[in-house]
Amino acid sequence: MRRLRVRRAIGGAFALLCFTATVIGFVVLGALLLDLWRDGAAYLSWDFLNAFPSRFAARAGIKPALVGTLWVLGLTAAFSFPIGVATAIWLEEYAPNNRLTRLIQTNIANLAGVPAIVYGILGLAIFVRALALGRSVLAGALTLALLILPVIIIAAQEAIRAVPNSIRLGAYALGATRWQTVRHHVLPLAIPGILTGTILALSRAIGEAAPLIMIGALAFVPFVPNSPGDAFTVLPIQAFNWISRPQAEFHGLAAAAGLVLLAVLLTMNAAAILLRNRYSKPW
Repeated sequence: MRRLRVRRAIGGAFALLCFTATVIGFVVLGALLLDLWRDGAAYLSWDFLNAFPSRFAARAGIKPALVGTLWVLGLTAAFSFPIGVATAIWLEEYAPNNRLTRLIQTNIANLAGVPAIVYGILGLAIFVRALALGRSVLAGALTLALLILPVIIIAAQEAIRAVPNSIRLGAYALGATRWQTVRHHVLPLAIPGILTGTILALSRAIGEAAPLIMIGALAFVPFVPNSPGDAFTVLPIQAFNWISRPQAEFHGLAAAAGLVLLAVLLTMNAAAILLRNRYSKPW
């Protein structure tokens, strides 16, 4: 009885701590949104979205940064999602439980906590210099794909692991192969969790500036990238460039860029929720 009371007390304290952290998070997020809206709402317009950067605040816009963000985000998802899901399937469904597999699992968990700037150094050494991709959209997308790949793998593993083993055994009993079981039974049930983990990982990637600065993403790009080999900038770098200037008008432009970045993020989250609800299947 004493142990039971202690466990209940610990559980209640943990639940209270989680509730308090959630409330604090909502308050901080609300204060951030209110501050951004107060400083940047006056600068939001079609001209702001469709104009190029300028040294005059009245004519400055975010078109190259917005298009560059969409380019980088799309290519990052195209590279990281299939590789991450395939790795998770192999680790959960095919890999033997031996020392090598456990070593790989440990390294993936450790890579998820590596600082973003380290991935920027890795991208500079491999993609920009060794593979001679230059300071291009492709190099930035590959760097961010390395950054979020461990998160996608771990989230996909948890989603696959949550599928009841009885579903696999039932498929095997009916004569299905392992790949048929994974493709037609495991993945459809795990896809909501996989999409949730992927969208969280992409949400981290869309706000990163340090790795892209390290590989040489430009702060001033007077053109729109039209291919993966073009130079680029993204919204976080553009906002950092404006906020570092002394004029108050550029600070307002940086706040407006932050609002646009949040709008892109929320749109992406909404699309992921729709896809998750569309493809989720009851057990």
